[in-house]
Amino acid sequence: MLCKVRCSLRTSRRLLKYIGSHKGIRLLSYGTAAVKAEETIHSTERPSASLAWVSDYAPCFGIQGDSVEILNTPEEFYQTLKTNFKGAKKRIVIASLYLGTGQLEKELVSAIEHACQRAKKAGNKDFEVHILLDYNRGSRGGEVSSRTMLTPLLERYPGMVQVNLYHTPDLSGYLKQYLPPKLDETVGVQHMKVYLFDDSLVMSGANLSDNYFTNRQDRYVQFSNCPEICNFFSGLVKTVSMFSLSLHADNSTKLHPQWEIHPYQGNNKDFKTAAGRSVSEYVRSVTNEQADKQTKKESKSDTYVYPLLQMALFGIHTEEDFVKQLFRSASEGVKISLATGYFNLTKHYQNIIVQESLANFNLLIASPQVNGFYGARGVMGNIPDAYTYIASSFYHLVKYYNMQCRIRLYEYYRSQWTYHVKGLWYYLPNQNRPFLSMMGSSNFGHRSVYRDVECQIALVTQNKQLQAQLHQEQTNFFANGVETNEVTFQQDDRYVPLWVRLASPFLRRYL
Repeated sequence: MLCKVRCSLRTSRRLLKYIGSHKGIRLLSYGTAAVKAEETIHSTERPSASLAWVSDYAPCFGIQGDSVEILNTPEEFYQTLKTNFKGAKKRIVIASLYLGTGQLEKELVSAIEHACQRAKKAGNKDFEVHILLDYNRGSRGGEVSSRTMLTPLLERYPGMVQVNLYHTPDLSGYLKQYLPPKLDETVGVQHMKVYLFDDSLVMSGANLSDNYFTNRQDRYVQFSNCPEICNFFSGLVKTVSMFSLSLHADNSTKLHPQWEIHPYQGNNKDFKTAAGRSVSEYVRSVTNEQADKQTKKESKSDTYVYPLLQMALFGIHTEEDFVKQLFRSASEGVKISLATGYFNLTKHYQNIIVQESLANFNLLIASPQVNGFYGARGVMGNIPDAYTYIASSFYHLVKYYNMQCRIRLYEYYRSQWTYHVKGLWYYLPNQNRPFLSMMGSSNFGHRSVYRDVECQIALVTQNKQLQAQLHQEQTNFFANGVETNEVTFQQDDRYVPLWVRLASPFLRRYL
């Protein structure tokens, strides 16, 4: 009871202080914006005045919620990709960190080749395959890598298949020369996860590797028969591919024909400026086009999709701006469930959650045993220790501010599984189904916000069936979560080596 009183007093004072110091910001509250969103989502106007600030940064796509389906298991995710890649007749567009080299991945490539063979045999010159991976992660393995998995497609279907490898401009000079494989990926990677076939796509946080198809838990949301959304993501992948390196059939790489500045040999500032301009201009053009369509036609949509990009290297902070505004503006009674496989909130996110927001937060993170680096050799084996230290620090920060009644931290554990879930579910006061959800590649951590190329979707829906799916998804994840307490971080298996604790301020910049 005392905790609730303290929470109420603190949040009331902070709300008054926040409103007084942010008069120029359009605040969201349940009494105004959220209700207005529910009232206007059925109207012929733009989806929600409460989310008008999002439209300043991102295009808005109105769809029917019945076209969205939550995939629940890694196997379902894999079979969906395999079946739809094989059956694609118009296009296949993929953005991922990397492609594995095992049997399951080979079958995926075979499914893509089957679609290419059919298109070639039918004389379908419009069929296209665009694949975007990260340069360093995709090159790992040497003789057998993501690159060598795809070069046969480039050789057999020239002009039909294009593969591009994003290379962060921050890995150059001495860093490029001396940082060993694996560590060079900490500087920054292409992290978007988009799996598109014809006019449907799966947004996920999963990579194309066998463990993501078997026992590594992630999220997978399928949008079926949504051509405008698919056109956007196809264009986005092609835009990022333009300032990435093109892979050729002989496994060599060259600059894209439409690009002049090399990512690690050219001028760093010029590259970043030009890349940011390319992405911003693309998003702006689509945003303007969608705005025109909204004013010209009556919208019968019950669900609205906002693509949110995060490419801080290039001056693009749409996702970060959205998340900070969402957290700050949440009224008392709002519940936000947030999941991340790698818990390392930025200081901005952390401070807003603990000291500014009025919402109740349930955070689901990985226990050490389900961290993908658990049991790894060498320094990599200490990565779970670093995340344990970060989680412990956050727990004690919440305790210091007496916010345990409002902010709860859960650890996911499932025997023989690893955990890679990321996303957000937003519940309005007194509602048991989410009104908004975020899904995509971002972990809400320092790397996602400042180093990597990320993409998420913010989905706002009034479709009861879709809301029920999203709620069940969230419930299933948290069913494997155990709430942390003081005892959690005092257990023997939570011992964090001194060097990890001392190096934590530095390590957090790369986790």
